[in-house]
Amino acid sequence: MAAIYTILVLFLAVFVAGFILLIMGAINFDVSNSEIPPGMNQPVKLRIIHIILICIAVVGKILEKIGICSEINFVRYMQGVRTPGADQKLFIKDLCFGNVPVRIYQPKAPTSSQRRGVMFFHGGGWTLGSVDTHENLCRLLARESDSVVVSVGYRLAPEHKYPAAYEDCLNAAIHFMRNTEHYGVDPARISVCGDSAGGNLAAAVSQTLAGRSDLPKLRAQILIYPHLQALDFNLPSYQQNQRVPLLFRERSAFFALLYLNGDASHIEEVLEGSHIPVDIKLNYMKWVSADNIPEKFKARGYKPHVLLDCPTAVYETMKRFCEPSLCPLLAEDAVIQQLPESFILTCEYDVLRDDGLLYKKRLEDNGVRVTWYHLEDGFHGIISLYDYAGLSFPSGKRGLDSVVNFLKGL
Repeated sequence: MAAIYTILVLFLAVFVAGFILLIMGAINFDVSNSEIPPGMNQPVKLRIIHIILICIAVVGKILEKIGICSEINFVRYMQGVRTPGADQKLFIKDLCFGNVPVRIYQPKAPTSSQRRGVMFFHGGGWTLGSVDTHENLCRLLARESDSVVVSVGYRLAPEHKYPAAYEDCLNAAIHFMRNTEHYGVDPARISVCGDSAGGNLAAAVSQTLAGRSDLPKLRAQILIYPHLQALDFNLPSYQQNQRVPLLFRERSAFFALLYLNGDASHIEEVLEGSHIPVDIKLNYMKWVSADNIPEKFKARGYKPHVLLDCPTAVYETMKRFCEPSLCPLLAEDAVIQQLPESFILTCEYDVLRDDGLLYKKRLEDNGVRVTWYHLEDGFHGIISLYDYAGLSFPSGKRGLDSVVNFLKGL
């Protein structure tokens, strides 16, 4: 008995020591590698959240090393551990639209007219996230805007490379638009919505549906700090916010490569800009250029980047970055002109800020009505943290309220 007790004490001591080392290592990594700009509110909260995420990633790496599970599957599991109970104001049901799993949120309150419909595509760099991780956000959207929200559980990279996620979102949207009567939705008031990679998917789906004459026209697209291009990771926001949690510049390129190719090889070429030939980049500079970013957004130390050419072998693995269904900012004007009314939310301390700003300009230049909401103290992922276990951010809730108000005006 004494021997068992001794073993248990030793095990507990090792566990506590390992936990302390994990926390200390995560704190050291955060302090050494991340940067919290002076203009951000509640920096301690952001550091705590970042440290928690670092700890989860480290534990995932350890589990992968000892052969229990992959790091990415562990992170996915940990992301979805919160399971809210029933909602007194919503009917919530899991279905499949064809082969695509979806979760539908329908307000319980009776109505004399058809409701708005919202197709929601979650963020997570095309590799993380699920209908579970965005459960509370979708519930809030459905309740507060009195809309039927359909959250799409699209296939994730690296197991499923581009265009799997795009195809799932497109197919789910088409199914919904063809069957609105089953859900009490007005076919003339359907919008697509997404955050981060989900914003990318919403923009790509919106562009594809813009040319369809056999379906109702989308009422709006709602893009929350969207990832819209992979040609230039040296725009002002990528330079200024490259070490700002929760999305580092390197991580943004890493996720894009996982989605494109299933691996992150050639990430150095992507970061330095030598993954696309100069002549092709010059062709797209009318749309993807720091010259199109308002000067006030360049004040925090932006330095113009030298254009580098690209080896042919590298370009062969990267050329699909020029496809609008992967990088919607590169769509032709004829497509952009057909897009519905748009809402774009950007955050000052986000590497993806300029993707949103460039798309805003493209839409406005082509006569599309745009509502723009900019969080001056916001960072990437802040909307999803509006209710994050006591570590929420008021500006995240403000941003979410702006989305709800836009929806209610449609």
